[in-house]
Amino acid sequence: MKKSWMWCLLVLVSVASVGWSQTGGAEKAVAAQEQQWLQSQKANNPDLVAPLLSDKIVITLADGTVHDKAEILATAKKTKYDSVDYTDVKVTVFGNTAIATGGFDGKGTDDKGKPFDDHERWTDTWVMIGGKWLCVASADVPAKK
Repeated sequence: MKKSWMWCLLVLVSVASVGWSQTGGAEKAVAAQEQQWLQSQKANNPDLVAPLLSDKIVITLADGTVHDKAEILATAKKTKYDSVDYTDVKVTVFGNTAIATGGFDGKGTDDKGKPFDDHERWTDTWVMIGGKWLCVASADVPAKK
């Protein structure tokens, strides 16, 4: 009886270890995709972020406007960053869903040619779809510097 109890405990610990390592891998994968999003802004190249976004993504900007994928990519093509950085990026995984949060500091010229100096907090929701992580929702709020 004692040996079978120990065997069950060993199996449970092994299963939990696999789950923890898979979650850690998912967190790293989503964090890497957030960095790819940042690189698309730094390079002024929205083609780098396009494959990371679900076709049905909903994006709420800090001004309260809501956009779809086509609208946000069109805006990104006209936006020119002089500097951009993410801070305090955190990713939490819940099964096949991940929530990423962080800070955004960016300067440049918006899609209408107007200069901006933005400080925001963002939340992105990622879902595992077809074997890859896709961002399905993104929201920004103004933040004090």
